[in-house]
Amino acid sequence: MADTMKALVVLEPNRFEIQQVPIPVPGPNEVLARVHAVSICGTDVHLVRGDYPGFWPPAFPFIPGHEWAGEIVGLGPGAERYGWQVGDRVAGTSHDACGVCQKCVEGRYNLCENYGKEGLHRQYGHNYQGADAEYVTHGVKTIFRLPDGLDYATGAVIDPASIALHVANRGSIAPGDTVVITGAGAIGLLSGDTARVRGAARVILVEVNRRRLEKARAMGFETVDATAGDPVAAVREMTGGLGADVALECAGVPVTVQWALGMLRRGGRCAAVGIPTVGVEVAMQRLVLDELELVGSRASAGEMRRVMPLVEQGRVRVAEVMTHSFPLERYGDAIATFNDPESGAIKIIINP
Repeated sequence: MADTMKALVVLEPNRFEIQQVPIPVPGPNEVLARVHAVSICGTDVHLVRGDYPGFWPPAFPFIPGHEWAGEIVGLGPGAERYGWQVGDRVAGTSHDACGVCQKCVEGRYNLCENYGKEGLHRQYGHNYQGADAEYVTHGVKTIFRLPDGLDYATGAVIDPASIALHVANRGSIAPGDTVVITGAGAIGLLSGDTARVRGAARVILVEVNRRRLEKARAMGFETVDATAGDPVAAVREMTGGLGADVALECAGVPVTVQWALGMLRRGGRCAAVGIPTVGVEVAMQRLVLDELELVGSRASAGEMRRVMPLVEQGRVRVAEVMTHSFPLERYGDAIATFNDPESGAIKIIINP
């Protein structure tokens, strides 16, 4: 193996290049993996733009990327004790939590109370170097065995599929529920499938982009074109004036958060996974009087293992959201395609 690898290095907001950098060395309880596929997340685009200054990433230069799949090519000290071997196919997730704080002990490692503390917590591709490279190191807590029936490109979308399952779980969807989803990007579309897995009787996707509306309809979801009128009124009309039982907010735009809450019936619950970069005004009076619930949904917490068989069975249709593929050297073209509303891009796969 060579000493260096190709990697996408973000030098400062909106400036990046492909560089030769040292191949990382796996530490205790870590593996070194060759990255076969990594998908672009909306968070990556925000990070490249510098929308989270000093937080994601803590500093530049930085290698992003956190939705990936690949093959183990090296083991750090102790990794073999967990059953890992060179040649194993894996899919990765981002949160390498401490494992000992109260939230980790309770299984909510995505809320690790030692978040970002050196030596205790890493979030790959966010506050620690990521997978937009030929090789990546990951802790053994953050890799999952990729089933033989799933290729590497599909494996790179297991992490967002797990996030979609987590937001459906946070929404506490019950059999027979009507679920409305704001945003028909990858998480929104996959959340439509995970809502059905939990027993939703109706799934309504609300979107402004015509290409994504077409995709949602092609996947069999009911849709609302938010550019054609008041989407809140449209959803209420579709539900006999009552509103939806559950809303999953997957767009992360202030107005879509307001729409999601406005579309709920009394006693409804909104789980929000989109991350607005600015504040949101919430109609607190209705929140109180109608006993609405608004809960956050951060990444996933144990759903990686649970979503894989659903992907294998075709119940969570990862292949439907994979629209484009680029080599690492064309990352600039990939980002431009991702940001083009007319491209039809949903999940873009990068092949290092």
